[in-house]
Amino acid sequence: MLQHLTIPRGPVDLAADLHLPDGGEGGAPLPAVVLSTPGSSVKEQIGANYASRLAARGIAALVLDPAHQGRSGGEPRDLEDPYRRGEDISYAIDGLTSVAGIDPHRIGVLGICAGGGYAVHTARTDHRIKAVGTVVPVNIGAAFRAFSPDGPAAALDGLADARTEEARSGGMSRVNWLPDTLEDATAAGLTDIDTVQAVTYYRTERGGSEHSTNRRLLRSDPLLLGYDAFHLADQLMTQPLQVVLAGRIGNTGSYDMGMQLWKTAPNPVDLMVIDGAGHYEMYDEPAHVDAAVERLAGFFANHL
Repeated sequence: MLQHLTIPRGPVDLAADLHLPDGGEGGAPLPAVVLSTPGSSVKEQIGANYASRLAARGIAALVLDPAHQGRSGGEPRDLEDPYRRGEDISYAIDGLTSVAGIDPHRIGVLGICAGGGYAVHTARTDHRIKAVGTVVPVNIGAAFRAFSPDGPAAALDGLADARTEEARSGGMSRVNWLPDTLEDATAAGLTDIDTVQAVTYYRTERGGSEHSTNRRLLRSDPLLLGYDAFHLADQLMTQPLQVVLAGRIGNTGSYDMGMQLWKTAPNPVDLMVIDGAGHYEMYDEPAHVDAAVERLAGFFANHL
């Protein structure tokens, strides 16, 4: 069963979908999980694939569009502010506490890709979150710093000049998350398997959505370059942790970052590596997603 929710976030409304187990009306209050999704994705994509499966296993699962993206409110559009992404999770928990049939004391979070980093960063200081699950987690700040050809400081110098030019012109620049087509990727020399699989998922009928623009406001990038999703997690994130990784190590960094998280978290409970799976195959390949959710459902059942 699916409920469409509108969650107040100060002056902004967040668009959310709450996936509920069938036949759960009138029973004991349910545990719930808030889904934190990858950068650029909207709630009908990866989050829905995991949320619907968790609901089928008896766990309510709420997936939302981040502020400034998808069908949520917020101006300017296409902003990827990692700190606001974390706050979105806390506002989603606020919203869940007023939903009939949800136990406000049994709420967890599940983060996927960059959403895994956002989930960890939020759980450090929002201890209403009782358990943290991650799938191919990425510390997006570390990823952006690693992908800066001349180093992050030089990238920030260039972004400072770009922001000054925006202030003078009155406009705002946007950049692609991914090439819009496989042809564009090939023309740019991006033929590695991870880029190909990302474009094949996000930019085709397989996983594409009219509500996902594939554009990021350029002024997001200084925020991302200075962000550390795992900062102080070793001291503050005391909740039980589940990490699910793709066994084929590609160029996303999620395997190494997931192992870093596993080794530094105070309360790691379960580590699962899905042999043969690539990062983006964890988004919608049924066998891989089913295996991950089966393990996650057991983890949340034990810790919520």
